[in-house]
Amino acid sequence: MSSLQPVRGTHDLIGEERRRFNHVVETARRIVGLYGFDEWSTPVFEDTRVFSRSLGDTSDVVSKEMYTFEDRGGESLTLRPEGTAAICRALVTNGLTQSLPQKVFYAGPMFRYERPQKGRYRQFHQIGAELLGSAEPLADAEVIAMGRDVLHALGIGDEVVLELNTLGDSASRDAWRTALIAYFSERRAELSADSQARLERNPLRILDSKAAQDRALVADSPTIAQFLTPEAQAFWDGLRSTLDTMGVRFRENPRIVRGLDYYGHTAFEFVTERLGAQGTVLAGGRYDGLVAEMGGPATPAIGWAGGIERLSMLLEDVPAEPRPVAVVPMGADAQAVSLTVLQSLRAAGIRAETSYRGNMKRRMERANRMKASHVVVIGSDEIARGVAQLKNLDSGQQTEVPLDGVAAALQAGTAAGG
Repeated sequence: MSSLQPVRGTHDLIGEERRRFNHVVETARRIVGLYGFDEWSTPVFEDTRVFSRSLGDTSDVVSKEMYTFEDRGGESLTLRPEGTAAICRALVTNGLTQSLPQKVFYAGPMFRYERPQKGRYRQFHQIGAELLGSAEPLADAEVIAMGRDVLHALGIGDEVVLELNTLGDSASRDAWRTALIAYFSERRAELSADSQARLERNPLRILDSKAAQDRALVADSPTIAQFLTPEAQAFWDGLRSTLDTMGVRFRENPRIVRGLDYYGHTAFEFVTERLGAQGTVLAGGRYDGLVAEMGGPATPAIGWAGGIERLSMLLEDVPAEPRPVAVVPMGADAQAVSLTVLQSLRAAGIRAETSYRGNMKRRMERANRMKASHVVVIGSDEIARGVAQLKNLDSGQQTEVPLDGVAAALQAGTAAGG
């Protein structure tokens, strides 16, 4: 059994890594709460159609990366590869399409069968936010500003750049798609095999290709800017103006795309150079057709997601866990009293621990190993006098406090040097 290891592409979250993980989630939860977002949780596996219909059969996620299996009842189920489709499914199945807008935050594990690399795992975790039911550029700007605020609250806002693009409306994309088909058809032989297949089914997906031969062609391909309808141009202008008003700095990048028909208008990524080639830490866009794909009414929506592992890697400082207080009984007759004091500290919100066995020396060694701030020593003499010895392990100062006043002394900062 000792040779067993985590499955390739998975990892354990222990100690500081777990604290970093928690800090990302708790910080995001706090910031999105300021914007009025509520947290939802959806199952980690769904009917496969939730993802195959929403992500498209030609996407790499569906064709190569999904963990799909047939359960004992013969149903095709899939471990969720992303969070947005599940949120849209939950909106429909819980009858919330009549109560819009809905502001949703989520955090949890996702699963994709892909080559593990720095900050990218086969079981990975995301935070995400979705604003469902608002079609105005202001909604897009607010969601983007919220993502910016999460990154700043994590202390990494100055290390990322917001890149922004428009995908226009459906008429804009239809004209752009026609131009892309003409451009890539002339260069079909130079495309990768995957992109040759994409050319027939959805040429926008070629723009997402990671193949070097495709990237060279994409660099010179037509952009959507020349195909925007007046309505799409007005939306694009309104978004950029609102972001300027909100003090959100951005850089326009016409190569940011989303290859599915229900994506439109806004597409954005927060990127950094600290993670190498895989520099996107939080990304999103507008997807006005996804709720309808789930069987609901046409519902405008905008959202983003960020990888928790990758965000954790960028953190410089993580708030340390509170140092505990060690309660040390001297002798069997002090055990019961020490337990009463121990529980009183916990009831007061103070992290407190005790050793389960050992003499005084070993218990004190244990207190030092756990990096306790104080130690509470209780023996027969202390019990007789109704006191405890409270020692500050940093200063070495020691004071006597009433047995029922240990928590108050610690909270007041008067315990032997604070």
